[in-house]
Amino acid sequence: MKLKVKLRQRHFRCIPFLLLLLTHLWCIELSLGQMNDSNSVGKDEWIHCCNDSTPVQMVKVKFTSHVVRNEYIVAFDGYYKTNTREKFITAALNGSGVDHWKILARNNPASDFPSDFDVVLLEETEKLNGLNALSDHPCIRRVTPQRVVHRSLKYVNISETKSDCVGSECSYHVWQSSRPLRRSSLAINNQFWQSPGRHTSRRLLRAAVPRQITTILQADALWSMGITGTGVKVAVFDTGLAKTHPHFKKIKERTNWTNEKTLDDGLGHGTFVAGVIASSQECLGFAPDAELHVFRVFTNNQVSYTSWFLDAFNYAILKKIGVLNLSIGGPDFMDHPFVDKVWELTANKVIMVSAIGNDGPLYGTLNNPADQMDVIGVGGINFEDQIAKFSSRGMTTWELPQGYGRVKPDIVTYGSAVRGSSIKGSCRTLSGTSVASPVVAGAVTLLASGVLHRGNAINPASMKQALMASARRLPGVNMFEQGHGKLDLLKAYQILNSYKPQASLSPSYIDLTECQYMWPYCTQSLYYGAMPTIVNVTILNGLGVSGHIVGKPTWHPYTPQFGQYLDVALTHSELLWPWSGWLAVSIAAARTAASWEGIAQGHIALTIESPPEDGETDPRRSSVKLAVKAKIIPTPPKHKRILWDQYHNLRYPPGYFPRDNLRMKNDPLDWNGDHIHTNFKDMYQHLRNSGYYLEVLGSPFTCFDASQYGTILLVDAEEEYFPEEVAKLKRDVDNGLSLIVFADWYNVTVMKKVKFYDENTRQWWMPDTGGANVPALNDLLSSWGIALGDRVFEGDFTLGDHDMYFASGTSISRFPEGGLIISQTLKDQGQEVLGQDSVTVENVPILGLLQSKAQEKSGRIVVYGDSNCLDNSHLQKDCFWMLDALLEYTSSGHLPSIFKYHQSEFSQKIIDLPQRMEGNHLYRYSKVLENHMGSLQTRPLPQCPHLVWTHPIPLNKSAPTNLYQSQKLLSFAIDGQFPVWKIGPPPKGGSGNPNDGLPGDLWGWRTEGSNPGYYDEDSLSLGPALILTVLSFLVVCLAYRCYHQRTRPRRKRPPRLRRLMAALNAGRVPAV
Repeated sequence: MKLKVKLRQRHFRCIPFLLLLLTHLWCIELSLGQMNDSNSVGKDEWIHCCNDSTPVQMVKVKFTSHVVRNEYIVAFDGYYKTNTREKFITAALNGSGVDHWKILARNNPASDFPSDFDVVLLEETEKLNGLNALSDHPCIRRVTPQRVVHRSLKYVNISETKSDCVGSECSYHVWQSSRPLRRSSLAINNQFWQSPGRHTSRRLLRAAVPRQITTILQADALWSMGITGTGVKVAVFDTGLAKTHPHFKKIKERTNWTNEKTLDDGLGHGTFVAGVIASSQECLGFAPDAELHVFRVFTNNQVSYTSWFLDAFNYAILKKIGVLNLSIGGPDFMDHPFVDKVWELTANKVIMVSAIGNDGPLYGTLNNPADQMDVIGVGGINFEDQIAKFSSRGMTTWELPQGYGRVKPDIVTYGSAVRGSSIKGSCRTLSGTSVASPVVAGAVTLLASGVLHRGNAINPASMKQALMASARRLPGVNMFEQGHGKLDLLKAYQILNSYKPQASLSPSYIDLTECQYMWPYCTQSLYYGAMPTIVNVTILNGLGVSGHIVGKPTWHPYTPQFGQYLDVALTHSELLWPWSGWLAVSIAAARTAASWEGIAQGHIALTIESPPEDGETDPRRSSVKLAVKAKIIPTPPKHKRILWDQYHNLRYPPGYFPRDNLRMKNDPLDWNGDHIHTNFKDMYQHLRNSGYYLEVLGSPFTCFDASQYGTILLVDAEEEYFPEEVAKLKRDVDNGLSLIVFADWYNVTVMKKVKFYDENTRQWWMPDTGGANVPALNDLLSSWGIALGDRVFEGDFTLGDHDMYFASGTSISRFPEGGLIISQTLKDQGQEVLGQDSVTVENVPILGLLQSKAQEKSGRIVVYGDSNCLDNSHLQKDCFWMLDALLEYTSSGHLPSIFKYHQSEFSQKIIDLPQRMEGNHLYRYSKVLENHMGSLQTRPLPQCPHLVWTHPIPLNKSAPTNLYQSQKLLSFAIDGQFPVWKIGPPPKGGSGNPNDGLPGDLWGWRTEGSNPGYYDEDSLSLGPALILTVLSFLVVCLAYRCYHQRTRPRRKRPPRLRRLMAALNAGRVPAV
C-alpha cells in the first residue's frame, strides 16, 4: 500500500522542484539584465541579485534666485581683455554723478582669458544715472542685476513602489541652503498619471533589484561595437568630484568657480551625476571613455551666482566642450545674462542637456534652462514607463499672457530608482529629473562618439532631432508631460548614423482631435466667433546655427476634407538662432462654418534656409510641412461661453509676487502662470465636463466682444486696470455680461511681514502686491458699490453639505443693498502672521451675489474672497461645485437654493479701504503702470491684436486620418545595416574596432540580410521568458493530473508475485 501512495506522490514531488527551478531561472534572467561589458560585475552580484537591499532615494532639488543688492553684470558686445573692459566702464561712469563703484575681481580659471562681462559694485542714485550711463556706452550691450541662486537638496529614502513619495510618511535627509524652497504638499496623496494596473506585482518583484540603467537602455549594444564615449568632451556643472574616485578613469580637468577652496564634492550630487554619465566600474555610466570635465559651480551650502556660471560657461566654450549636463534649474527665465550665455553655448555647438524640474505633478512648472528651445529638456519616468509624479509638466510660460506655451519636456527617460556613484566610492540609488538629465547626457555623449565621422552634421539641433524622432510615445500621456516620448538609444543611433541636415518641427503635426496626446487642444472643438486657438511650434534647424524662413509660410486647405472652413494666421521668428526658432499658428473656424460640424484638414508649408557650410557654394534649404486637423462645431449659446482673463495675471519672474496661501512659507513665489492649462487645469477640466466652453483673453478688456459671452472670470488678478477697461466692463455688465471675481489676501502690514532678509545678498526681498491686487479690484468694482477689505482670514466651514476651506482670503467690506451676502466664522490669519494671537471672527462676509439693475437684461456680479479652492498649486478642498452654482446664477439668473438658505445680514460700515503700498515696484513689471519722472502714471492703452489670416491655397487631396502614424518627424534613410545582438557572456577587455566585429566572441555583432533590426529591452529576455512560460505550463499540468488521479476511483491491483507469474507466462499457449 505504501508503494502505491509513493507512486501517486511522485507528481507532487516534481512541483516544488519545478518551482525552485523557476525561481532560479528568474534570478538568472534578472542577472542577465544586469550584465554589461565591465569586469566589475562579479559573482557576488549574481549570487545576491534576488536579495539586493540597496536603498532607493529620491533627490528633490529646489531652486530660487534673487537679485544681489548694488551688484550689476555689465555685458559687452564682444570679448575683451581686463584692461580694455575697465577702460570702457570708467569712460561710461565718468561724469555720471556716481562716485562709489568698483569692478569686482573674479579669481577663477577664466580670468586669464578675455571675457564678455564684468561684475560692478555700484551705489546707484535714485535717478539711475550710473546704470543709464553704462547702458549708453557703445561697447556695452546690456546691464542687468547680479543674481544669487540657492539650491536645496533633499534625499528621501523610498521603495520603488513609493519612489515619488512626499509628505509626512517619508523619511527625509535634508541638505538645506540658507533659504530652502520646496513644494512637498503638491505631491501628497497623488498618484501617477497612469494607474499601475496589471504591473503592480511586477513592480513589487523589481523593487529589490538594482537598476543598471545602461543595460536597460541597451548601451551594451553600442559598447560591443566599440562605441564608449571616446573623443567626446562632456562637462558636468554641479558640486564637484573627488580626483581619486575609483569609478572614473578619464577625469580630464576639474575646475572650481565658487568662493570655496576645494574641488571635491561635499554633497554627493555631482558625483552621482558624473557617475551616470561616465562611471567605468560597478554602477556603470553610458560613456566611460569620454573626457570628463568637472565644473564645481555650487558651494557646500548650495549657493551659486550668475557670474560664476557665466565664467564657467565661457571656459567651457574655450575648452570646446561637446556635451554639457546641467542638472539644475529654476523658474527665472528672465535672468537675461544666463539665458544669453546658454544661447551662446549652443551656438558654439555645445549640446546642453538639462533637467525639466521636480515640481510635478503641477502643470506650468518647467525650469530654466531646460525650457529653452535650443536645450534638450528632460523629464522623468519610472521603470513601468509612467510619468514620474515629481517630473515637472509644461507648458512654457514665457509667452503668456498674449501667446501660448511651447511643448516641453523634449523627451523623458528613467529618473526613478537609478543607480549611480556615491562619494564613498560605492553605488547609491536616486530618483528625480536631475537623475534623468545625466541619463540623457550620457546617452548623448555615447551617441556623439559613435558618429564622430559625420563631422558638422552632428550639432545641438540634429542631436535633438534624432532623440525626438526616435523617442517612443507613451500611451495615454499628453505632450506636456512626455514631450516626444521615451528615450530610445539604439534607434537614435540608427537615425544619427544616416542623418541628413534638415529642418523639423515640434510638434511635427497639429491634430486638435487627438486625445490624450494633444491635451488640452483635443478637449474643446473650434467654433466661429471664439478666440483663436494658438499652437506654438518650435522650429529645429539642423542646417546651421542660423537661418530664416524663406518668404512666408503658406496654408493649404484640403478641399475634400473641408479645409476651407479653417482660418489660419501665421507669425514666426525672423531669425532662427541658435539652431531654432518659433512658428505661432493661430487657428479659428471661418465665418462659413458658423453652423457647420465636422473635421477640417490641411497643411502649412514653409522652407528654411541657412548659409552654406565650408566647401559649399549654395545656401542650404529644407522644406517642411505641418499637418493640421481640427473639429468644428456650431457656435455654442453665449451662456455656455466663459472668458478667462489672462491679461491681468502677473507672476514670478520678474517680480516677487507672493503665494496666495500664506501657509506655504517655504515656497513664497507665485510662478505657475495662473492659466487654465497650468495651475487651474482641474478647474478647466471640470468646467469642460460640465458643458462650458472656456476661452482665454490675453489682451485688455477693450479687445473682446462681450455680446458673445455669458460670463467673464477674473481669478487671482495682480495687474492694474486701464481706465478704459473699467468703463468698458461697466457697459458690458449693463448690457448683459456677468462677472465672477475670485480674489485673495491683501494687507500692507502683512506684505511687509512676509518680506525676508537674504543673508547672502544682504537685501530685503519685498512683495509688490498681495495674493491679489485688491486696490485695483476695488477700482474695477467701484461702479457697483462693491469693495474688498484688507484683513486676512482662514478657516474651515460648511456650506450646505460641502466642506470648504478658506485659505488666506479677503472679506467683503462694501456691498450694495439688494445683494446677497454669505458670511462665515473664520480666524484672523493676518494677526497670526504678525505674531499676535489668532482671533476667531464671526460673520465674516466672504461671498456676495448681485443682480445689476442698470437695464432689464443687465448681467450679474459675484465676488468671492479666496481663489485657493480653484488653484492646483495649493488645493486642499476644491470649490468646483460652488463655481458651477455661481455660473448657473450668472448665466441664467436662477439663484441656487444653497445660497438662499445661507444668506446673512450685511451691515455697511464706513471703513478705510486697502491702499497700495508706498514704494512698491509694481510699475517695473506692469503692462498698465509706468514711472514717469518719479511719479506713477497709466501707460497709453495698447492696440488690440489683429490677426491677418493667411491667404489659402486649396489642394484637391486627402489626408490620412491618423496624423501621428503618417507624419515622420524626420525624413531619413538607413544607409547602412544595423547589427543584431547575439546573447552570450559579456565581452572581456577593452573597446575594439567598431568595424572589426567580435569574431569568436558570443557577445558580438553581426549583419544578417539587408534589413536593419535590433532587440528592444523586452526581446532581450525572450529566451528565459519562453522557458519560464513552458515550465509554468508543466507545473499546472502536473498539478491538474495529480488532482485528477486523487479523485478517480482506485482499481484493485493483484499482488506483486501474481503479476510476476503472469508476466512469465505471457505469450504461452496453455496445454490441453
